[in-house]
Amino acid sequence: MSYLLEVPAGKIPGPGARSLLRLQGCSIALFNVAGSLYAIDDSCPHQGSSLFGGKLDGMQVQCPAHGLKFNLATGCMGNSGLKVRTYAVQRSNEGTWLTLPAEPVDSSSS
Repeated sequence: MSYLLEVPAGKIPGPGARSLLRLQGCSIALFNVAGSLYAIDDSCPHQGSSLFGGKLDGMQVQCPAHGLKFNLATGCMGNSGLKVRTYAVQRSNEGTWLTLPAEPVDSSSS
Protein backbone atom coordinates (compact mmCIF):
# COMPACT_ATOMS: atom_id res chain seq x y z
CA MET A 1 0.00 0.00 0.00
CA SER A 2 1.19 3.52 -0.74
CA TYR A 3 0.06 7.11 -0.54
CA LEU A 4 0.64 10.41 -2.32
CA LEU A 5 2.51 13.26 -0.71
CA GLU A 6 2.42 16.67 -2.36
CA VAL A 7 5.74 18.30 -3.19
CA PRO A 8 5.76 21.98 -2.17
CA ALA A 9 5.80 24.20 -5.28
CA GLY A 10 9.00 25.92 -4.11
CA LYS A 11 10.83 22.57 -4.00
CA ILE A 12 10.17 21.59 -7.63
CA PRO A 13 13.48 22.01 -9.47
CA GLY A 14 13.73 23.59 -12.89
CA PRO A 15 15.33 21.78 -15.85
CA GLY A 16 18.84 20.57 -14.99
CA ALA A 17 18.37 21.36 -11.30
CA ARG A 18 17.65 19.31 -8.18
CA SER A 19 16.17 19.77 -4.73
CA LEU A 20 16.39 17.93 -1.44
CA LEU A 21 13.15 16.97 0.27
CA ARG A 22 12.82 15.87 3.88
CA LEU A 23 9.59 13.88 4.05
CA GLN A 24 8.27 11.38 6.57
CA GLY A 25 11.65 11.02 8.28
CA CYS A 26 13.69 10.46 5.14
CA SER A 27 15.66 12.49 2.61
CA ILE A 28 14.63 12.30 -1.03
CA ALA A 29 16.59 13.86 -3.91
CA LEU A 30 14.37 15.23 -6.67
CA PHE A 31 16.04 15.72 -10.08
CA ASN A 32 14.72 17.49 -13.17
CA VAL A 33 16.25 15.93 -16.30
CA ALA A 34 15.06 17.54 -19.53
CA GLY A 35 11.74 18.50 -17.92
CA SER A 36 11.03 15.10 -16.35
CA LEU A 37 11.17 14.64 -12.57
CA TYR A 38 12.86 11.70 -10.86
CA ALA A 39 12.92 11.03 -7.12
CA ILE A 40 15.36 8.73 -5.33
CA ASP A 41 16.54 8.15 -1.77
CA ASP A 42 19.31 10.60 -0.98
CA SER A 43 21.34 7.85 0.67
CA CYS A 44 23.69 5.66 -1.39
CA PRO A 45 23.00 1.99 -0.56
CA HIS A 46 26.75 1.29 -0.48
CA GLN A 47 27.70 3.34 2.59
CA GLY A 48 24.98 5.95 3.00
CA SER A 49 26.62 8.95 1.34
CA SER A 50 24.33 11.69 0.07
CA LEU A 51 23.48 11.38 -3.63
CA PHE A 52 22.00 14.89 -3.80
CA GLY A 53 25.37 16.50 -4.54
CA GLY A 54 26.53 13.78 -6.94
CA LYS A 55 27.54 14.49 -10.51
CA LEU A 56 24.60 14.18 -12.88
CA ASP A 57 25.34 12.66 -16.28
CA GLY A 58 22.17 12.26 -18.32
CA MET A 59 19.98 9.83 -16.40
CA GLN A 60 22.72 8.79 -13.96
CA VAL A 61 23.82 10.31 -10.69
CA GLN A 62 27.28 9.48 -9.40
CA CYS A 63 27.84 9.01 -5.67
CA PRO A 64 30.46 11.59 -4.62
CA ALA A 65 31.97 9.22 -2.04
CA HIS A 66 32.93 6.19 -4.15
CA GLY A 67 31.86 6.97 -7.71
CA LEU A 68 28.99 4.47 -7.97
CA LYS A 69 26.45 5.48 -10.64
CA PHE A 70 22.70 4.99 -10.28
CA ASN A 71 20.03 5.31 -12.95
CA LEU A 72 17.45 7.88 -11.80
CA ALA A 73 14.52 6.04 -13.41
CA THR A 74 15.28 2.52 -12.16
CA GLY A 75 17.57 3.12 -9.19
CA CYS A 76 19.85 0.37 -10.52
CA MET A 77 23.61 0.41 -10.69
CA GLY A 78 24.22 -1.66 -13.81
CA ASN A 79 23.79 -5.37 -13.20
CA SER A 80 25.46 -5.44 -9.79
CA GLY A 81 22.21 -5.81 -7.87
CA LEU A 82 22.94 -2.65 -5.88
CA LYS A 83 19.95 -0.33 -6.09
CA VAL A 84 18.69 2.94 -4.60
CA ARG A 85 14.97 3.31 -3.86
CA THR A 86 13.02 5.30 -6.43
CA TYR A 87 9.68 7.06 -6.02
CA ALA A 88 7.07 7.64 -8.70
CA VAL A 89 6.43 11.31 -9.46
CA GLN A 90 3.02 12.45 -10.68
CA ARG A 91 2.43 15.90 -12.15
CA SER A 92 -0.77 17.66 -13.09
CA ASN A 93 -2.10 21.20 -13.28
CA GLU A 94 -3.02 20.89 -9.59
CA GLY A 95 0.49 19.99 -8.38
CA THR A 96 3.25 17.44 -8.06
CA TRP A 97 3.12 14.34 -5.86
CA LEU A 98 5.46 11.56 -4.82
CA THR A 99 4.17 8.04 -4.24
CA LEU A 100 5.54 6.88 -0.89
CA PRO A 101 5.19 3.48 0.74
CA ALA A 102 2.71 3.26 3.60
CA GLU A 103 5.34 1.77 5.89
CA PRO A 104 8.23 3.91 7.14
CA VAL A 105 10.99 4.29 4.56
CA ASP A 106 14.26 2.55 5.40
CA SER A 107 16.96 3.98 3.14
CA SER A 108 19.21 0.95 3.70
CA SER A 109 16.85 -1.36 1.81
CA SER A 110 15.52 -0.87 -1.67
